[in-house]
Amino acid sequence: MGEFVRLEVADGVGTIRLDRPKMNAINTQMQSEIAEVSAEADRRDDVAAVVVYGGERVFAAGADIKEMAELSFQDMSLRGHALQAFTRALAGLGKPTVSAITGFALGGGCEVALSTDVRFAADNAQLGQPEILLGIIPGAGGTQRLSRLVGPAKAKDIIFTGRFVGADEALSIGLVDKVFPADEVYPQAVEWAKQFVGGASLALRAAKEAIDQGLEVDLQTGLEIERIQFTGLFATDDRRAGMTSFIENGPGKAVFEGS
Repeated sequence: MGEFVRLEVADGVGTIRLDRPKMNAINTQMQSEIAEVSAEADRRDDVAAVVVYGGERVFAAGADIKEMAELSFQDMSLRGHALQAFTRALAGLGKPTVSAITGFALGGGCEVALSTDVRFAADNAQLGQPEILLGIIPGAGGTQRLSRLVGPAKAKDIIFTGRFVGADEALSIGLVDKVFPADEVYPQAVEWAKQFVGGASLALRAAKEAIDQGLEVDLQTGLEIERIQFTGLFATDDRRAGMTSFIENGPGKAVFEGS
């Protein structure tokens, strides 16, 4: 349990709670804590899915610029890998993940949201990658994940201009997946996550890995990744339970043990 990031677990859903007042500015310590909490959520058997949440007021307004401004080229050369490590850890979490975005999700905050599987936003949310206004570019995955999500032209517009993207536009371009009134965003994200409690966790992990790894390679290699993941699930008790239950009781009634 970190000072600024904690994992809260209830009824099979884990919430990665960002809590560094006032705006959840992501400093080096917070980056490390996000990586650590992501790893904890990944290994815990009582966590079926994960919500990332910054609170009622703000998701995360960006990196800690005061801290970053003091770094030299040599400093950042040493820290560059660590800067991406926390979003890699979140993106690599082998369970369904959803960001519940309230207020600002800018810079590093937007990159955190981009690292989850889906994004729910408040109707007053503002997302963006305004690093260009500081004379730099996104460095925790924004140039890569944003372009894969919304396409290169839209990503270039957002990154080149540094402008903020409102919830309605974010929904229309696929930057977020659903928009709700601000007080409903987190409960709706939790409800989405709850559907995976008691689900086929090994199959969910395999599906996530196949999709994410397949996006990085050509189609034929992606199909091979899928084949290996698909075949591997035939070694699991969950596959046997799922198929047996389907034959005997119809779809959707299997009990999975995660083995």
